[in-house]
Amino acid sequence: MVAIETLDAPMRLAAQPLYAKVREALVGRLISGAWKPGQMLPSEFAIADELGVSQGTVRKALDEMTNEGLLIRRQGRGTFVSEAEDKSILFRFYRLTSNNGQGTDQSFPESKYLSRSLQTANAEEKALFSLEVGAQVWHFERLRSENGQPILVEQLILPQNRFPDLDEQKDLPNNVYRFYGAQYGIIVARVEEKLRAITAPAHVSEHLGLESNAPVLEIDRRAFALDGSIVEWRVSLCQSDTMHYRNELK
Repeated sequence: MVAIETLDAPMRLAAQPLYAKVREALVGRLISGAWKPGQMLPSEFAIADELGVSQGTVRKALDEMTNEGLLIRRQGRGTFVSEAEDKSILFRFYRLTSNNGQGTDQSFPESKYLSRSLQTANAEEKALFSLEVGAQVWHFERLRSENGQPILVEQLILPQNRFPDLDEQKDLPNNVYRFYGAQYGIIVARVEEKLRAITAPAHVSEHLGLESNAPVLEIDRRAFALDGSIVEWRVSLCQSDTMHYRNELK
C-alpha cells in the first residue's frame, strides 16, 4: 500500500494507477526544488521504502519521467534530474534547420544580446503570466546565428517575480533553459508554438541582412514549467531564404 500521507492531496484520486500517483509525487519534488537539475536521485529501493510501494512501481514512474525528458539514467551511476543541455534542447525544442539539411539541426546557435529592459507588464503580459497590476517583466532581444550567419531575431519576455535579480546578470547565457533550471530551479517541461509568415520589421531586416519588407517566419512560443505555469514568452523572427521549420510527427 502507498503511504498516502507522503503524496500530495491532488494525487490521492483512486482512479489514478499507483505508479501515476508515485510519478506525481516525484514531479512535485522537482517543482518544489527538493530535487534540482543535475542532482542524483535516491535509489529505487530507497524511494520505494519511503513511499511504501514496490520497487517495480517506482521503476515504472521513473521510466515515464525519463521518457518525458525529466530524468536521465546514466549507466553504472544512477538516475539524475535532467539538465537542459544543448543537445537535449536541440532535440526537444529546436525545430529550425538549414534548407540543405545541415547546420542548426547539429549545433546550438550562437547568441548576441541586442537590448534588455525591465518594464511594467501590459495587459497581454499580465494575463499570460497571471500577474497583478503594476508587476514587471523583463524584455531581452537577441540575434542568433549559425556558423556566423544571422538566422533569427527573437524577443524573450520573463516575469520579474519568477526571475528576480536579472539586473545583476550582464547577459543571459546562450542556453537559457539550462540557466532557468540552474539559477531558479525552473524546469521547462513543454512548449507551445504558433507559426505565421509576416513582413520583417526594419530593424530585423537590418540584423538579418534582408531586403526591405522581406518575409520572415514568426514563431510565437510559450514555455511551461512543471507546475503548468507559463514562465517565458518568446517571439522569434526567422529568415526563410536558407532556413525552414521542421517537425516530425509520429
